[in-house]
Amino acid sequence: MFLALDSSTLTLSLALVEREGEGLRVLEHLVVAPPRKQSEALPGVVGEVLARHGVTLGALEGLVIGLGPGSFTGLRIGLSCVKGLAYAARLKVAGASSLAAVALEGPEGPPLFALAVARKDDLYLGRYRRTGLGVEALGPEEAMSPEEVAQRMAAEPEALALGPALPEYRAALERLGVAPSRLLDAPTFPSAVALAHLARLPETQSLEALFALEPHYVRASAPELNPKFPPLPGPAPTARLKED
Repeated sequence: MFLALDSSTLTLSLALVEREGEGLRVLEHLVVAPPRKQSEALPGVVGEVLARHGVTLGALEGLVIGLGPGSFTGLRIGLSCVKGLAYAARLKVAGASSLAAVALEGPEGPPLFALAVARKDDLYLGRYRRTGLGVEALGPEEAMSPEEVAQRMAAEPEALALGPALPEYRAALERLGVAPSRLLDAPTFPSAVALAHLARLPETQSLEALFALEPHYVRASAPELNPKFPPLPGPAPTARLKED
């Protein structure tokens, strides 16, 4: 039995999952939507879910976390909570892409453009293909404008778009020439259940490996790149941006 959560958007997704043969059985999937803040909900809702099922934190096999890309604040809140709980209860932690979790809820076959909001007129794009309960990355996750997303979709006429960015950017993409039939209505947030299918807990995990786990930011935040403020000591923002 393990717990999975995603905090990469304003909607918190939390799932208590049990291994059942070769598959998984979802004991509870809790969704905490705005206006409740994730910083206020976590880690309290974790304790509430476990208590409802008579499970202690220490009895879990481990924790699974969505690594983004997405909200910088949400990702930091979620991963800090998971690291703290894992350290206290000596649990293993695994992470998976939040955009991959979005793609796992799309249809099988066509290329899937999983989209999340980075900031105004700036989107995160993850290109995936779903096969059963897995996804294949068709390229690195990127940040780009809606115009660039529309151009990518024009170059891949079979691709479908889905994800948390569409409620806000559907109209803009349609104006840019993307057919409405290619913009799927769901999912609107990365599901912790999908993350549970994608992530694999390690056999063993050192404290160094646990604390080295970082969100997939894709790009540096606006404050980190603001020329009005001197850089803080430590690695440059670009040093923690992953290529895959």
